[in-house]
Amino acid sequence: MRVVLDTNVVVSALIWGGKPMVLLEAAAEGNVRLFTSAALLAELREVLARPHLAAKLERQSSSVDRALTHYTGLANSVTPDATPRVVPTDADDDHVIAAAVTARADLIVTGDSDLLTIGTHRGIAILTPAAALTRLGT
Repeated sequence: MRVVLDTNVVVSALIWGGKPMVLLEAAAEGNVRLFTSAALLAELREVLARPHLAAKLERQSSSVDRALTHYTGLANSVTPDATPRVVPTDADDDHVIAAAVTARADLIVTGDSDLLTIGTHRGIAILTPAAALTRLGT
């Protein structure tokens, strides 16, 4: 199954673990294929570099760079040709949609209500981490 994780899910996995981490573990085991883009990776770097999150990573004997390296080792990067306006309430979320369309993803996994409200886009289901794990049978 081809999956794009929204930045909030990746941050949650890397900082707190839980269900989002199970998705990263599924990718590490080869049970799902993760996809990302330069825009999503830049956003991930910016979020992880926020002082309270960077400090949390340091307490876990990690760093922003190590966390990014770990994630980029699991995810395939795609380059969308365009980022059309899809999410009317948050233009940043359009990058998630653009990456998923380019990757021919089956799922977008997010905790973002703006994306979850859409439900599907061009046949790509938009689910919470818990719902995605149920769909994946994990």
